[in-house]
Order: sequence, then structure tokens, then C-alpha cells
Amino acid sequence: MFCPKCGAENADDSLFCKKCGTSLDDEEVTRLAQKPGAVSKRPADDIEERRIFSITPTLKFVWLGYILTAFLALLLVAILSVFLPAVGVVPGVVLGLFLFVIPAFYHIRKKLVRYTLSDSKLEIDTGLISRTTVNVPLRRIQDVTVRASVFQRILGFGDIIVDNAGTDGTQVILKDIDAPRRYADMMLRQMREADHRKPDSF
Repeated sequence: MFCPKCGAENADDSLFCKKCGTSLDDEEVTRLAQKPGAVSKRPADDIEERRIFSITPTLKFVWLGYILTAFLALLLVAILSVFLPAVGVVPGVVLGLFLFVIPAFYHIRKKLVRYTLSDSKLEIDTGLISRTTVNVPLRRIQDVTVRASVFQRILGFGDIIVDNAGTDGTQVILKDIDAPRRYADMMLRQMREADHRKPDSF
């Protein structure tokens, strides 16, 4: 069964289109019967996009935060046990564990961001319960550059800046990406391939 609105192929017992959500429980829905041995052709709109990469921001500085927090927690316990023996080490342990909330917060925050490049668009997903998705078509990307501070270069990550030729003309920044030049090159290569696939204009 093919959706009368978008042309997507669905199972014969489907009530709604899996692509656009249109109701299929209608007498006007066209059911196409194939001849034996015939090969069905999927509509062009139903062809799955090829995923080039799907990445999340690096966690390198988050792990450094965990290490630093562990050091501070041990130092706090040592100070309390030496200078305030009457208090005991238990309050120091509790405070030390509480310090881990800070790197854990950044850890979760980074894991809730995902950058995905397909053969037609760049997709930025953020959030957990309230999920936000921003799509930037490759045809609207004008340039891709890499920016890295001294600290980022030492640890081998940086930011990828995408110049968007949309109506607002804003930049899209892929923050804290491991090996950013590699992914920037992949994006530029995909932009060139997308340009070659454009139909010739007369």
C-alpha cells in the first residue's frame, strides 16, 4: 500500500502512513497489485538518506573534571582528618561525593547533543525529554571552518563553524568535536557531491 499523500510504501494493514502520518483507512487509498516476478520501485521521496557520520561532543575535559574532583575530594578528606579530627572523615567523604555532581552535570549535558550529517543535510539534536532538532540543508551551507583554542588543540578537539545561508544568516557551531578537521573535510566533501547532484539550470 502506498500513501496517497507522500507516496511512501506501507504495510497492507497499516492505518497511518509511517512517513507523514496520513490516515490510510480510506476507500480512496490505492492498493497496487504486482504481477508475479515484477520488481517494485520505491518512490524517490522514500529513499533512505545515507548517513555520513553521527557524533557527540568530546568528553575529554569532562574526564579531566572527574580526575580533578577526585583529587579535591581526597584532599578535603585529608584536611578534615588532620585539622578537624573531632569532625571525622564522614563529612569530608559526603562533601567529596557532592563535588562529583559538577562533572556529572556536564557529562549528561554533552551526551544530550548529537550532530548527524547525511547526504543532504546536517542535523543537530539536543535535549532529552523535550527534544529539539535543527536541520540545515547542505545546499544552504556556504563554508565550514575549524576553530580551536590552545587548550582544545592540546587535547585534540575543537569547534566546527558552519556558515548557514538561510534567511537569518546565522552560524551553526558544532562544539567540542574530536578530530574536527576530519569531520569538517567530510562535510566539505559531501557539499561538493551535493552540488554535483544538482540538476543543470537553464
